[in-house]
Amino acid sequence: MARALQLARGGRYWAMPNPHVGCVLVRDGQVIGEGFTQPAGSNHAEIEALKAAGDARGATAYVTLEPCSHHGKTGPCADALVVAGVSRVVAAMEDPNPQVAGQGLARLRAAGIETECGLLQAEAERVIPGFIARMRRGRGRVRAKLAMSLDGRTAMASGESQWITGPAARQDVQRLRAMSCAIVTGSGTVLADDCALTVRAGELGLPAVEAARASARQPLRVVVDSRLQVPFGARILNADAPTLWCHDEALPAPPLPPGADAQATIETFGLPRGANGLDLALLMDALGARHCNEILVECGPRLAGSLLQVGLLDELIVYMAPTLMGNLAQPLLHLPLSQMADKVDLELADVRRVGRDWRFTAMPRY
Repeated sequence: MARALQLARGGRYWAMPNPHVGCVLVRDGQVIGEGFTQPAGSNHAEIEALKAAGDARGATAYVTLEPCSHHGKTGPCADALVVAGVSRVVAAMEDPNPQVAGQGLARLRAAGIETECGLLQAEAERVIPGFIARMRRGRGRVRAKLAMSLDGRTAMASGESQWITGPAARQDVQRLRAMSCAIVTGSGTVLADDCALTVRAGELGLPAVEAARASARQPLRVVVDSRLQVPFGARILNADAPTLWCHDEALPAPPLPPGADAQATIETFGLPRGANGLDLALLMDALGARHCNEILVECGPRLAGSLLQVGLLDELIVYMAPTLMGNLAQPLLHLPLSQMADKVDLELADVRRVGRDWRFTAMPRY
């Protein structure tokens, strides 16, 4: 199962919206086939492992997620395991998808196949947290990526912010993008940096095959632009990746410029206003409906603060550079708190060195 979990991570850049799953087939103490989830519409991990084995009769299948039992773009993996003649299936966890939810294991048992579930379950859940979140609450995991100086500043008063962190941290961010289904930013960040928010193979620091796999599927770029300030010449509206352009629904949607690229890659989306701007909860629900498991937020202090205040951030990933930017620079988050009782407590999950910088991963305690 540990090997299956290792294989599962091989699909983290390209399996979405499917969960990335690993499968290992063992017979007489020998591995006879293994595989992981291919891009959506292609083989699931079990099918890849069965193909590699050729003959899987009498084998035990170790799989990181319960084999599916429903017809999607591919057939049920549970049926494929039955036809292949495996004698035992060990799953790390039950599939949280209501279309499966134990039915895959039940189908295997009905066919006379011995089943077990729960081996290394906690480790398996850590491999696909975004998929689990979307299945259980309707929207994926939302993580904010922030970069700051040692004194907690993210940009100079003028808005200048490139580059606070070093090359290793920026490479790490590229990998976060590649693992994401959508990247959310605000109009202020776009106007200040003219960011493209794309995954670039040459900046991932991965082996060539894995880098090509990661950059072949570009995440959906989401721009929160209530007053439609972003100009059409902005790089975030180019044809390198699809873009969802969110604005106040009271405003008419902007007419897209002529040309097949714009019509194919830009979609406008009107949102109602909430107490502190556009309804961000509705946006996250909409991304969940678009099968976005992992949502990465790369934005300025105002949008990040708004997401935190309304309880929409599951995780903060903060890169801290060993530099000072001074008291006139912009803060990490726009959080107008006036009393200690209002402070936001965080649960620190991970701290690690990334090149010359440090990366902190923390979860808000709402």
